[in-house]
Amino acid sequence: MPVKTYRDALRAAMAEEMERDERVVLLGEDIGLYGGTHLVTNGLIDQFGPRRVLDTPIAENGFTGAAIGMAMAGMRPIVEMMTWNFSFQAADQIIQNAAKLRYFSGGQVHVPLVIRGPNGGGVQLSAQHTHSLEGFYGHFPGLKVVSPVTPEDVKGMMLAAIRDPDPVIFLEAGALYGTKGEVPDGDYVVEFGKARIAREGTDISLIAYGRQVNMLLRVADKLAEENIS
Repeated sequence: MPVKTYRDALRAAMAEEMERDERVVLLGEDIGLYGGTHLVTNGLIDQFGPRRVLDTPIAENGFTGAAIGMAMAGMRPIVEMMTWNFSFQAADQIIQNAAKLRYFSGGQVHVPLVIRGPNGGGVQLSAQHTHSLEGFYGHFPGLKVVSPVTPEDVKGMMLAAIRDPDPVIFLEAGALYGTKGEVPDGDYVVEFGKARIAREGTDISLIAYGRQVNMLLRVADKLAEENIS
């Protein structure tokens, strides 16, 4: 399999899906002519033009709201947050609108929207840019929250996210953009909600604290009853 960086695998996923589906568009600050602060979208404006790679004003609430409207109308926008800390400016749009419109409408309206960008610390960007927001967004029903680690997963999960009919919070590991790994050729999707067995074994370790201990012990007893290792 070819070896790609995390960044290149992510860019490849978006480019392949933009070629396959003309409804896919990108929105964000400095993602076009500048190529993205972390160069994830570098070159895509040359390939697809400024009508599909849109440089936005510094207004997260505004362009996230616009993307929600585009998704409701049948497009498949991908919004870049320059850093996930800035998503707090658009929190009302994400939590109150994107996450809930399907349920407000009784399933008549879907919001096929991906919001992506660097998450977490480790890249010396000070306190303003280093929150890890997996747990925060994971608390809100209606949002699928994913955080890929390897180049293989970041490509397969981005393809899954773009094709999903509901909003996906796509948290990239900013410290891993330059890391390398094997990435399969062709069209492959890493399915959400399905565990991957990285290494088979016969033992399990449960590490917890406080009231979680009793819960995990009950899970272990259940696994033992069903002869699951």
